[in-house]
Amino acid sequence: MNKKVIARILVALAAYGIFVGLVVNFYDDSPAKMQWEDREAYNRQFIAKLALEKFNFNSAIEQLGSPDITEAKIVDEVSYQVSFYRTQHVKSDGITTQDECTALLFANGILTAIGKTAYQQFQNL
Repeated sequence: MNKKVIARILVALAAYGIFVGLVVNFYDDSPAKMQWEDREAYNRQFIAKLALEKFNFNSAIEQLGSPDITEAKIVDEVSYQVSFYRTQHVKSDGITTQDECTALLFANGILTAIGKTAYQQFQNL
């Protein structure tokens, strides 16, 4: 009888291991598929870790998904883009506004400013 119990425990552990392996390999936890509350928390945590001049626009798209709001312009042959990612809930109206977002300013694809100063710098260009 002890052999049957041990065999069942081993089978259960093997099944659990296979399940965990499948989840880790095939579950896509991208920001685009998250609930809005989870996405805001993810964006806040991710943006808090960013370093200026060491992060680029392509990485932002890969890691954060498409921006909620974006503006772009070219000044003196430098391409500027400010992308807004939702980081705080203000009003339940179904519309994402700038005051619910954190701005990331990219110059030629490289992150140069974060937050309110990012949009101020973009407007002053």
